[in-house]
Amino acid sequence: MKFDRTIISLLAVVIATFSLVGCGPQTESSDTDSASHVAEPYTVVCTVGMITDIVRNVAGDYAQVEGIIGEGVDPHLYKPTRSDVVKLSTADVVFYNGLLLEGKMTDVLVRVASSGKPVKAVTEEILNDSDYLMELDDGSEHTDPHVWMDVRGWIQAVPVVAQALAGFDPVHAEVYYANATLYAKQLEALDAYAKQSIASIPESQRVLVTAHDAFNYLGRATGLTVRGIQGVSTESEAGVRDLEDLVDYIVELKIPAVFVETSVADKNVRALVEGANARGHDVRIGGALFSDAMGKAGSYEGTYIGMIDHNITTITRALGGDAPEAGMQGKLTGVAH
Repeated sequence: MKFDRTIISLLAVVIATFSLVGCGPQTESSDTDSASHVAEPYTVVCTVGMITDIVRNVAGDYAQVEGIIGEGVDPHLYKPTRSDVVKLSTADVVFYNGLLLEGKMTDVLVRVASSGKPVKAVTEEILNDSDYLMELDDGSEHTDPHVWMDVRGWIQAVPVVAQALAGFDPVHAEVYYANATLYAKQLEALDAYAKQSIASIPESQRVLVTAHDAFNYLGRATGLTVRGIQGVSTESEAGVRDLEDLVDYIVELKIPAVFVETSVADKNVRALVEGANARGHDVRIGGALFSDAMGKAGSYEGTYIGMIDHNITTITRALGGDAPEAGMQGKLTGVAH
């Protein structure tokens, strides 16, 4: 077990320990009537949009759910504002990723958990599966936090959310579990679409080149070879040699398209295009992918299903595969915000 995973586990234990007394509403009686005194809607605050969307689907109308890190914002670099700290501190329940994605928010999350309220890592079940988590081979000993890119893996977060909400508001536990089951079925359909679409790409062209290493779980799940210019965190920097090596790779394999990301600067990807074109290989930018943040709030791409549908459809079509222009549900706008 690598040092990084040990740190993640310790942080999870610290936060969970602080949260134990907040696993349910504090009442003088443990009976159902007492539990029904949870104010509705109660407040849930989440760190990133992908988590926020799970919670909204599971909680329904019983909770007011708010996300902190919005569209186009990089959670690797995000520093919580005073307003964020207030939101987290006044929330009834808090959800976060749990794999050091929100590294600069760790201290705040620990402080909030120390107040006794439920502070839950949605990747709790995944963290317990040592065979699932991907560790990078770049010498950093980091565990890849981008588990939502594999829909099958992200489904494991759904019952974690349902159980936490049921613990806080047991009166509506059956509703939360029913909502979770329904949402998980929708994600299973999304997973099937992802695998079928990527499989339609000619095998020699199943190579995904992006701005940073956010898509390795997707690659493992669908058979894509994934290459990122930067490392798993956008705090890392790409050197000239890295770019030159990737240009060589693109030219050698005649890769038809590379991709920018909505939450990462596109200058390095554009440098790849210029370098390949200068060597006589016509490569284009196949589109903008959602990596660490979803699309515009209120849009289809602003949901987790819409985010992944957009990514899979964009990748498939740009690399020569077969996918409907408007995506799995015919709802894509064709615009990545």
